[in-house]
Amino acid sequence: MVPPPLSRRGVLAGAATLAGTGTALGAVSSTPAGAAPAASSAGGGQDRRPTDSAVVFRDVRPFGTGESVDLTVIDGRISDRPAPKHARIIDGGGRMALPALVDAHIHPDKTTWGSDWVSRKPSSGIADNCAQDVEVFRSQRRSVGERAYGLMAHAVTRGTRAMRAHADVAPAYGLKGVEGVAEARERLAHALDVQIVGFPQHGVIRTPGTAKLLEDAARGGLVDLIGGIDPISFDNAMDEQLDLLFRLADRYDVGIDIHLHDRDERGVKVLRGIIDRTRSLSLRGKVTVSHVFCLPALSEGDLDTMAADLGELDIALTTVSPDVSRVLPIAKLQEHGVRVGLGSDGVRDSWSPFGNADMFHRTHILGWVTRARLDQQLTDCFTVGAHGGADVMHLDRAGFEAGDPADFVLLRAECTPQVVVDMPQRDMVVHGGRVVARGGELV
Repeated sequence: MVPPPLSRRGVLAGAATLAGTGTALGAVSSTPAGAAPAASSAGGGQDRRPTDSAVVFRDVRPFGTGESVDLTVIDGRISDRPAPKHARIIDGGGRMALPALVDAHIHPDKTTWGSDWVSRKPSSGIADNCAQDVEVFRSQRRSVGERAYGLMAHAVTRGTRAMRAHADVAPAYGLKGVEGVAEARERLAHALDVQIVGFPQHGVIRTPGTAKLLEDAARGGLVDLIGGIDPISFDNAMDEQLDLLFRLADRYDVGIDIHLHDRDERGVKVLRGIIDRTRSLSLRGKVTVSHVFCLPALSEGDLDTMAADLGELDIALTTVSPDVSRVLPIAKLQEHGVRVGLGSDGVRDSWSPFGNADMFHRTHILGWVTRARLDQQLTDCFTVGAHGGADVMHLDRAGFEAGDPADFVLLRAECTPQVVVDMPQRDMVVHGGRVVARGGELV
């Protein structure tokens, strides 16, 4: 059932709250549903991918407004000028429209999604999980490319517009993980923007041969970023690992995304080492640190100091909101200009039987672990999922103002807080102005 009408003021307030800028009047036509298509044209910005040149999505409610409007998309961007006569018309049926989400941290190469059930063995740490990774990899009948495609396509149907995909790089696999994710990315190029991280899950220094594989991947243009993992507690070689990663990033013009799980002073020491190298090599804006479990344990003063340095050097962070003690202090970090993204992490792999690559569900988890209760708190969780990851990946934010990427979902709901709590079905997923999924199925 369509929710009861809300006021016109509601769409403007909702848009301003989620987008953080002005109102959406410039991009949303006030033409009543059933009237002629709204006036609209290209609202600026560069085409990102092949699209239908002009589409009007009729009878939709951006951010849950009760008054239905028409959205015009030209060359993949929201527009505010008259739609061409040849524009296609797609009926939104009065559904709510929300920006599609960004998964800033996921491991699609490891997944067993769509495969037979895998029984996991007891584990005492990263090394045990790595060994089980290898066993699972060797036991799978489907290639990395097929498994990654299945999971990434599923993510699209749930409203994900982009993801940063970590793919294992280790002598046990060579570059098969990177190549498999790249294959899936190519197959989904019309529906999903993907950055690939060459991730040394088995360690950079402790596993001989990994450093060469990382350099091969970076030199060959196979990855957008190179990764690292716990330089002290797992690799036992902080300076050696960080010096290598930053040297490769500087030489081959790739980004860095380092897993940092340590919750104590070792994590703080590594973070300081990352800050120092980012500053000395002028890699501002090209470095991300994932998880960063040491930050929530800092005192308020130490957190302010660290956040100020991260903001100054534009070092981004990602969280998968694992629990209340390890989720990042997002609001405090954002006060200092730190880009913070939200991600799925592993999905049904040897590390965990859980996960579903549904970023709407991840915003729900973020709300749950942070004990969100007020509408604004719930909306903030959605905003991290919609815009935080886009900021981390240096993508344009999706919204409904002229020039925004036309990446959105249509669903039956009343308002953003309700969506975070109820996670309703995504009836339609639009990417670059093209309908890429309907009713949970890729099209």
